[in-house]
Amino acid sequence: MTLSTTWLNRASDNPNQRPNDQRSPFQRDKARVLHSAAFRRLQAKTQVLGVGQSDFYRTRLTHSLEAAQIGTGILAQLKQKFPAQQDIFAEDALIEALCLAHDIGHPPFGHGGEVALNFMMRDAGGFEGNGQTLRILAKLEPYTEGNGMDLCRRSLLGVLKYPVKQSQVRGPLPLVPANPRQLKVSDWYPAKAIYDEDSDTLDWVLAPLCQEDQAQFTRFAALTPHGKALFKSLDCSIMELGDDIAYAIHDMEDAIVMGLVGRDAWQQDVASPLAALDVPNFGSDLNVLADDLFSGQHHLRKKAIGAMVNGLITATTLVDIPGFSQPLLAFNAGLPEHYHLALKIFKDFVYNRVVTKPELQLLEYKGQQMVMALFEALASDPARLLPENTRRRWQAAGQSPRVIADYIAGMTDEYAGRLYGTLFLPKVGTVFERQPH
Repeated sequence: MTLSTTWLNRASDNPNQRPNDQRSPFQRDKARVLHSAAFRRLQAKTQVLGVGQSDFYRTRLTHSLEAAQIGTGILAQLKQKFPAQQDIFAEDALIEALCLAHDIGHPPFGHGGEVALNFMMRDAGGFEGNGQTLRILAKLEPYTEGNGMDLCRRSLLGVLKYPVKQSQVRGPLPLVPANPRQLKVSDWYPAKAIYDEDSDTLDWVLAPLCQEDQAQFTRFAALTPHGKALFKSLDCSIMELGDDIAYAIHDMEDAIVMGLVGRDAWQQDVASPLAALDVPNFGSDLNVLADDLFSGQHHLRKKAIGAMVNGLITATTLVDIPGFSQPLLAFNAGLPEHYHLALKIFKDFVYNRVVTKPELQLLEYKGQQMVMALFEALASDPARLLPENTRRRWQAAGQSPRVIADYIAGMTDEYAGRLYGTLFLPKVGTVFERQPH
């Protein structure tokens, strides 16, 4: 089935095709992401370990590059395994664009910054990193005057991990602590959704779908503390799987190299559960895999990491999603059950042994407090404290606090720290450090 050309449309209705430009629409989308300021800022945003602690481990930018490489590997597998579906598979450039763009909405200081902004925006629609990504792509990035990067409709469909609105899935607000320093992160994790003020973007992206597909695609499960979207497009599922593999395997490599996890922890949390699953393609002897990982020799560790990534990529399959007539929604990339469980073992290992370590949580708490303090200060007198361009946006938006959240979310870890120092610490800062927004 040949897909409708409406998926190549741009919201501006202006193709802006330069003379003799031979690139496809998705190659142009990839270029817009790659050359954007929002993408460049990922080089100074925390992935798992704090920026500046070492020059080895991943930032959000290098993570996004690795996710893109894995995503195209998944696409190649699907094309080879399912030749009958060739018409719905994208070219590499689309999957690369999605993977490169998937994290650009995440604020400084990782999930600590995300929770902080969600708390500060609790009465103004909340904050969520994936919703912010869509907002940057479709509205904020100044490639165009009002349509952000003005990506193709299919590209925006591909970044819609949660095609529901905050007001639909957000649960009741927790009790507000008397002091922001007492904020409990687990109480303020955001609902995974787009912002209500960006529902026009969602409507435009979903416009080619029939009413039945639109209603099905935007369904959600009523869970606690927040509801959860049930569906995503084929392209989005490839991007998400590439993201998960990059997070689980490559961030685990960082943890091993930095000495945050040892062989005993690996044996207990990973090797033993993997052996029980009896998953092919991870090597017949998990002890050899562990020997390579913890040998201290770079080339052996890389061989082991490559084997695990390859095992997951080559296991990828196409899953039928019933209830849709639109082929972009009727299929998702997925893993067979044992491989899905294996990926979860890797992800849980990184989360339980690295992300939740007190040493990292102290840094996340520090970033969380800085973000809340910055928001409180800027919101106290935006006309006085916001940069000129941001102040004009704030005034044009009816003095909406969303613009302040946009401004802080776009900061790198380093810039947020410098601005905090300028505002609150004596003998720190200069008036010539403004970051363009």
